[in-house]
Amino acid sequence: MGRQSYNPTEQRVVYPNNGMCHQDWKKVSRRYPGNSICTTKYTLLTFLPQNLFEQFHRWANLYFLFLVILNWMPSMEVFHREITMLPLAIVLFIIMVKDGIEDFKRYRFDREMNSASIQIYGRKEQTYMQKRWQDVRVGDFVQMRCNEIIPADILLLFSSDPSGVCHLETANLDGETNLKQRRVVKGFSQQEVQFQPEHFHSTIICEKPNNHLSKFKGYMEHPDQTRTGFSSDSLLLRGCTIRNTEMAAGIVIYAGHETKAMLNNSGPRYKRSKIERRINTDIFFCIGLLFLMCLIGAVGHGLWNGTFKDHPPFDVPDADGKFLSLALGGFYMFLTMIILLQVLIPISLYVSIELVKLGQVYLLHNDLDLYDEETDLSIQCRALNITEDLGQIQYIFSDKTGTLTENKMVFRRCTIVGSEYCHQENARRLETPKELDSDGEEWTQYQCLSFPPRWAQGPATIRSQGGAQPLRRSQSARVPIQSHSRQRSVGHWETSQPPVAFSSSIEKDVTPDKNLLSKVRDAALWLETSDTRPAKSSHSTTASIADFFLALTLCNSVMVSTTTEPRKRVTTPPSSKALGTSLEKIQQLFQRLKLLSLSQSFSSTAPSDTDLGESLGPNMPTADSDDKDNASEYSGDCSTDGGYRSSTWEQGDIMGSGSAESLEEGLEAPALSLDGPELCYEAESPDEAALVHAARAYSFTLVSRTPEQVTVRLPQGICLTFDLLFTLGFDSVRKRMSVVVRHPLTSEIIVYTKGADSVIMDLLEDPSCAACDIDVEKKLKRIQARTQKHLDLYARDGLRTLCIAKKVVNEEDFQKWASFRREAEASLDNREELLMETAQRLETHLTLLGATGIEDRLQEGVPDTIAALREAGIQLWVLTGDKQETAVNIAYSCKLLDQTDTVYSINTENQETCESILNCALEDVKRFYGPQQPSQKLCGCCIPSKMLPINSRAMAPEVGLVIDGKTLHAIFQGKLETKFLELTQYCRSVLCCRSTPLQKSMIVKLVRDKLNVMTLSIGDGANDVSMIQAADIGIGISGQEGMQAVMSSDFAIARFSHLKKLLLVHGHWCYSRLARMVVYYFYKNVCYVNLLFWYQFFCGFSGSTMIDYWQMIFFNLFFTSLPPIVFGILDKDVSAETLLALPELYKSGQNSECYNLPMFWISMADAFYQSLICFFIPYLTYRGSDIDVFTFGTPINTVSLTTILLHQAMEMKTWTVLHGLVLLGSFLMYFVVSLIYNATCITCNSPTNPYWVMERQLSDPTFYLVCLLTPVVALLPRYFILSLQGTYGKSLISKAQKIDKLSIDKRNLEIQNWRSQQRPTPASAAASASVPASGPAHVQSSCHPVPPTQQQDLATSTPKKSSPPRQKHAEDWVLQGPGCSGELSRDDTCSGETLAKLSSGECLLGPNRTMATTAYTRGQKDMSRHSGKGSHRRSQSSLTI
Repeated sequence: MGRQSYNPTEQRVVYPNNGMCHQDWKKVSRRYPGNSICTTKYTLLTFLPQNLFEQFHRWANLYFLFLVILNWMPSMEVFHREITMLPLAIVLFIIMVKDGIEDFKRYRFDREMNSASIQIYGRKEQTYMQKRWQDVRVGDFVQMRCNEIIPADILLLFSSDPSGVCHLETANLDGETNLKQRRVVKGFSQQEVQFQPEHFHSTIICEKPNNHLSKFKGYMEHPDQTRTGFSSDSLLLRGCTIRNTEMAAGIVIYAGHETKAMLNNSGPRYKRSKIERRINTDIFFCIGLLFLMCLIGAVGHGLWNGTFKDHPPFDVPDADGKFLSLALGGFYMFLTMIILLQVLIPISLYVSIELVKLGQVYLLHNDLDLYDEETDLSIQCRALNITEDLGQIQYIFSDKTGTLTENKMVFRRCTIVGSEYCHQENARRLETPKELDSDGEEWTQYQCLSFPPRWAQGPATIRSQGGAQPLRRSQSARVPIQSHSRQRSVGHWETSQPPVAFSSSIEKDVTPDKNLLSKVRDAALWLETSDTRPAKSSHSTTASIADFFLALTLCNSVMVSTTTEPRKRVTTPPSSKALGTSLEKIQQLFQRLKLLSLSQSFSSTAPSDTDLGESLGPNMPTADSDDKDNASEYSGDCSTDGGYRSSTWEQGDIMGSGSAESLEEGLEAPALSLDGPELCYEAESPDEAALVHAARAYSFTLVSRTPEQVTVRLPQGICLTFDLLFTLGFDSVRKRMSVVVRHPLTSEIIVYTKGADSVIMDLLEDPSCAACDIDVEKKLKRIQARTQKHLDLYARDGLRTLCIAKKVVNEEDFQKWASFRREAEASLDNREELLMETAQRLETHLTLLGATGIEDRLQEGVPDTIAALREAGIQLWVLTGDKQETAVNIAYSCKLLDQTDTVYSINTENQETCESILNCALEDVKRFYGPQQPSQKLCGCCIPSKMLPINSRAMAPEVGLVIDGKTLHAIFQGKLETKFLELTQYCRSVLCCRSTPLQKSMIVKLVRDKLNVMTLSIGDGANDVSMIQAADIGIGISGQEGMQAVMSSDFAIARFSHLKKLLLVHGHWCYSRLARMVVYYFYKNVCYVNLLFWYQFFCGFSGSTMIDYWQMIFFNLFFTSLPPIVFGILDKDVSAETLLALPELYKSGQNSECYNLPMFWISMADAFYQSLICFFIPYLTYRGSDIDVFTFGTPINTVSLTTILLHQAMEMKTWTVLHGLVLLGSFLMYFVVSLIYNATCITCNSPTNPYWVMERQLSDPTFYLVCLLTPVVALLPRYFILSLQGTYGKSLISKAQKIDKLSIDKRNLEIQNWRSQQRPTPASAAASASVPASGPAHVQSSCHPVPPTQQQDLATSTPKKSSPPRQKHAEDWVLQGPGCSGELSRDDTCSGETLAKLSSGECLLGPNRTMATTAYTRGQKDMSRHSGKGSHRRSQSSLTI
């Protein structure tokens, strides 16, 4: 075919697998991996060696393997060989079975994914065949249907959508349920029939596999040597789900582990708990101790043998009659002593730890507080070996969307031309969602009773023909888990779940504001008749309300579909004739309605002037006076009745049946004719969905959307079809979106714009230029000021704000702009810059219509959980792929950032700039906090110290850091990690926005490794998998965004709020129990083995024992094994209620107070002391008697057991019947087993003979005296120290234990007193106290950080047009300070990357918060001269760099 050669090492070449190109495909495809995936750690062949290798990471296992080998040597054999092997074999086998079960679960998941079915084109069959995912190869043609998951990375070549668009849900990649659009490659979008693979003869050349989710480039070379380029807009990524598109087809580019989703998944990491790593260290100490004891034994053996002139009779020669030399005999004795004292290393500890963790996991599973009724899910513990790490977490890394939030945007309030509508009824509905959802049937009845026929179908819960009930709250907007399993993802949805994202009842059902509802009707009628009368002033309230709701309906990318299965796009608007009512008739009906409304308004107690003026209708002149605007500024007369009952309908009911029937008769026809399939809105963002649903609540209904037209149904039922001329999409630079439409009635070209208030307010037309008279100018200024006030009010409430504006463009200007735009779209070089320039040229001189306040609903209990985790000393970072504005808003809503925090926002791509900014920010913070002291290591635990200078400690503001993905890239590439981490040490919170999955995992690894801290990651989507696996503990949110995060996690919970009890209660308990049990095990084994060591001094270091070997095995296996296990599972040092009420108790686990180096050595010293007492009191008692060695050893064994069990009893903080039974049972079991063993075993262990030893001892009173006296003397020091700690102890845990013993009332009072003492005076209060009461506004703001929602006007103001063009914002100036002015003081108006945007109301951290540096003061004075637009900016206590 004359194809050119390609370089496969630098680029990927894909040939299609069809008849013509099959040979080329066959040659190339063998180099590419298949689509089968494997996430397991083991295979059948590698399971045994790899698992054993991992288990022998534990030094104790290696040590016991060495002893087994040693004991098999005849000259070293102390015990029976098989018996020595048994403990190690049992331990290895139990853990091997557990690991095998965990990995088998992963294998089953892989098998399920690989076996999923998909339609693949068969070259021989000439049609699509049903095959498995694992059969997909690079170059294959794949056909997918609605709701199917994409099996590989596929280049889109066909979509059933007429505009060549395929809608994707990317929840598994970025955690978001909103839909993304992918477009067919250019030249393939006009296919009317199904895609024909045999007609595709092009070669695809693209980049090599990489992990960049948002980057992809390549081109398609056709047989005629022409090329067609494509980008990530045409790539369907593995794991995404096809939505709202009946059919899509494409060619596979990357398969299997080369897909972008799999390259972002770093695979499972073998996790070892912190305690396990600590145990490994202490095992070394025990080995050192053992080595010392064995060395003493070997030297002592040599010295003792050296005292004999002749060889003693027990020294047996070898076969040649030769005796061992003293040195060789000492070496053999050294090895013999190792075998004898092997119990010093507690191998049974590992088995006990595994059993204890199983018990802890069982209790976790059965905690009802960690069960979620809505999703019917409880906690899942998927990794059993790190439960205790839950009690030592120092850093939490959380995703945002779906983890902190429910991803439900709810319309709360709006302001239109300076009048605020509070939507009180809607707020009340949202405050009691569960009551509304408690009985769908009653709610439906309530709707039908409360609302008249026309409106019952419109603004309220829109009913389908089947009369569907409103969606319950539990039917969340997220995709159900089942849709992500292959057998349920093909074309069918669960009937109990909403079919689209952002469509739950809490999002869809907006209760209109009564005050606004009446105005909307008038505005809609004015809009309908706008072409039949002279145009009213564009600044009138009525016109602005109509434009406001039209902007909400039009200015978005929402696609309209029906709820039929599979859902169908609505592209054809309903015919106006089908409504059966003429425009004139509807106009007459609404005139009658307005008269009713007017009579009602006269009878109301306090109508506002604005309401009265506008209720007279469009034909009556309305004077838009300032006083009238004032009257409704805050809607003081907000309706208090529920639902849609407005004064119009109430009056209609009062007037009698005649008028009511006539009204119903006129309105019934359109209502009935509008019945049909319910409309669904497929939005790319939840904000857009919320605004469209809000407009629909006021009966401005988006009916259909095509690439060329948008149809809107007005409240009267009339449909207007707007020609969609251009759509200027949202981007993070412009921070706004615009649509250019042609009005169907007036033929005007209108630009509707919505965007961030910080941007839109700067693009408004200057009132002095726009207004022809002074009154209109004043009114426009007043509208802008009031709207800004309302925006600040919304932001204070944590709402997401958007400004709505419009602009009318004349035909000539539009044609000029359109030609520029088309040129920009067609250009190849600098295309993005040209498109940006054309968009900015159009979006100027806007007219402000209003603003909206939307709430991104946090999950229940998130702010409380974050506050508690903070009190517990845990640092919380949010790593999200979402945009910066959204993340910051959520951070304020969930109390991650406080209103008084000073927030640094760093956004740069340049490494040098990034380094300069980090240096400046560090110097700025250090100037206030003082230099960071080096981290201290206490007991192996790294404790960072952050001490403030004494004079500024009380006035310290909290610092937050906001950083984006590009900056993170610059930090990692420029080796700036150390400076970045140093800055974060001063920060209360860190937000990383626009971060990729790989960046998330890199941040977690950076903090984990560099700071040597315990980390926890929590997320709900596949984009969080790498982060979850990189952390010490990974937690998946189950039941929200598929199952990939859960499958990769160590624990799975249903809600973020469950993290509070999981960490503060169960985490603390798990750590405390296990840590104290480990310390006890070391003590127990050292205490017991020392008895044998002391005996060596009296037996010539011969390696013999005074205790029977079976008794020694039983001692660890039966007599002392059960009490520590029960203790490790059930003990509670502090009650759950106290732990939740006092989160700071969690710090004991962070500081490793229960198990650290001093605790280990104290327990070792105690073990040595107790072993001395347990050996020498019986020794001194029986000294000089003629008892045999086992009769001497039995009381020693008995008193040591009693001492060890009583020691365990002293450690127990909780006593139940089970605790008592286990301790008593272990003690009695010793006597029962000993009596039976000594009575039956005559020659069990020849030549020794333990026959009838215990029976004789029990008949001797001396035995009882020894057993009573010895434990008391042995435990007296520990008892004395514990008593002192309980009486005078200052630790938080001991105080909490005292509180637990009080009655409930006294306990609650003590907890309140504790909390009031622990909480310091807020920094904000201290800072505000130091601010002088007088002085200019900008000086005060430099002393104290202002809440980000507080409006603060600058002292001076100049006209907008006088501002320099490059210095757009009043706060744009260069961050200067000692030590960094040389780096960043090039030019105040130069490169935006080096600018520090400082809002009025924020400052650089001065040395004492009362006066900034001279440079800053001078800069602020200069700044106030050109602060023309500062007055309408929302003040933020943040530093944007």
